[in-house]
Amino acid sequence: MRFLRVVLVVISSVAFSAVGKSATPQNSAAQQAAQKDDIPKSIAESVSGPLQFAEGNFLGVAEAMPEDKYSFVPTTGKFDDARSFGEQVKHVACAQFAFFNEFEGKKPPDDCEKGGHDPAKTKAELIKYLKDSFNYSNRVVATLTAQNALDRVEGRYAGPNTKLGISVIAVWHITDHYGQVVEYLRLNGIVPPMTQKYGLKVR
Repeated sequence: MRFLRVVLVVISSVAFSAVGKSATPQNSAAQQAAQKDDIPKSIAESVSGPLQFAEGNFLGVAEAMPEDKYSFVPTTGKFDDARSFGEQVKHVACAQFAFFNEFEGKKPPDDCEKGGHDPAKTKAELIKYLKDSFNYSNRVVATLTAQNALDRVEGRYAGPNTKLGISVIAVWHITDHYGQVVEYLRLNGIVPPMTQKYGLKVR
């Protein structure tokens, strides 16, 4: 009888161990698959994610500002020769075209510091110009690969550089101006759309 109990205990232990081992690889495989989906799958995706996030934030601010405030320039503090809100939007749009023109080996606009030669003036026109520049930048970033990431890029906008480098600069440039124009909104009593998601209000 004692021998039978020992045999049953051994069989149970082996069975439990076998079940545990058969389940572990399946769980591990599922976890690994989930982890692979959590990260970008290419250099292009690694850049396009932050680029699209920055673009979305900036576009949200551009859409939130009332049209009659597109000529607004802060006066409290040192803002001599500062761009108006509309000029900020136009500058960012022009710069996106410039950076990615250089990426493609094309001649960029000569006048992005002043907003570029595009005739856009009204809020609707400027937002269209901005969206067009973002669509263009995303199409070009999609061509970034491990093979061409370090290809040389020439141009007066952040050049000389590499294709990867100029793409990173493009992301930084949007966030740099986003940090400026959110103050334009706040000075007009508007909480930036991204900040509104956290339930913060003007104090």
